[in-house]
Amino acid sequence: MLDNYSEAIAWLFKQFPSYQEKGASAYKPGLESISYLLELLENPQENQSYIHVAGTNGKGSTCAYINSILIEKGQKVGLFTSPHLFDFRERIKINGLMIGEEEVLHFCSAIKSAQLTIQPSFFEITFAMALVHFKNNNCQISVIETGLGGRLDATNVLQPILSVITPIALDHQQFLGNTLEEIALEKAGIIKENVPVLINNDIENIRALLIQVADKRNSTVYLPSKRELPYALPNYQLSNLNTAMEAIKIIDGECSISTITQAFKKLQENSGHFGRFQILQQNPTLIADVSHNPAGMKATIEAIEALGHKKISFILGSSQDKPIHDLLHLIPKHAELYLCAFKNERSMKISDLKMIKEQIPQVKKVFEEVNEALAEILKLSSEEDLIVITGSFFLIADLKY
Repeated sequence: MLDNYSEAIAWLFKQFPSYQEKGASAYKPGLESISYLLELLENPQENQSYIHVAGTNGKGSTCAYINSILIEKGQKVGLFTSPHLFDFRERIKINGLMIGEEEVLHFCSAIKSAQLTIQPSFFEITFAMALVHFKNNNCQISVIETGLGGRLDATNVLQPILSVITPIALDHQQFLGNTLEEIALEKAGIIKENVPVLINNDIENIRALLIQVADKRNSTVYLPSKRELPYALPNYQLSNLNTAMEAIKIIDGECSISTITQAFKKLQENSGHFGRFQILQQNPTLIADVSHNPAGMKATIEAIEALGHKKISFILGSSQDKPIHDLLHLIPKHAELYLCAFKNERSMKISDLKMIKEQIPQVKKVFEEVNEALAEILKLSSEEDLIVITGSFFLIADLKY
């Protein structure tokens, strides 16, 4: 038996390596294991309502907006997202409240003691835990974010009432394909027969490809309306919010702007949304953003440059399996650049970051820890300056703010 929550989490990460900790070696495509596990748990996913969200960029934000709007409409809403930043329980929430430590302990103990004929992954265990939690607490609807891809993602065992596909970009090519078309087809795997799909994609040929898949599956296609929204958000986040509003309209009808405004104000409370172009302080301005692939970073930098700050400092970290040079090339040449490692074992090594510093004169310094980097850069900054911490979920997770 497991004695406490900390022991349960340690067992969970150790027994079933997670993509968050191990990267590619923990990735386990296919639906056989999750189907077996859910059968053992008496199929908690059946007779439940789900909105299933896949995509490369914006899927976490879209899930958060959908969740917050539904809560403000009076629904009891489950939310399953990944990765977590500070606490494992962030992945599983009902109306903004994380799953309890005792429930995590109970579930892990039950799985540990079960005589399984398969070895499910960390993600499969966590997803099954979420489904049981949502069913046991009588959620009226649950918003489910895919882990990686779509077609072979464990979450694809669901039969949703609506599928949502957010913008497609190059990411995780070792699993999903080397072209946008190949990746789009993997994401399109969540499109189900006779289940409507909402597609947010501005790349014409990719959108056409997704629509073609939907047509073959008799899935009604919806595209987000271009609403003018009165919120101070970067354009890509306005697009995510518009997508969320369209999703609500499809399943429940148009909702009032007052409800949307309340959902927007209570986004972090309702969804735990953190690190998506989040302004943490002013004078100097400090922004945390989890963009970690070139398309996401490009959108973030466009939003940053629109703010008009003369001096910008970037603290950037990256996992070993991410294309850091593709991110670095996007950083404005007039900006100061600092590279930083993070605690997660997937972090680029300090020696590699120092090698990059030797190659790129724009890099001012390499840090071993983000809070040390931030403290030093704050001392060098005036009230008019901007500091951006970006490049990885894991770098933001180390932030003590």
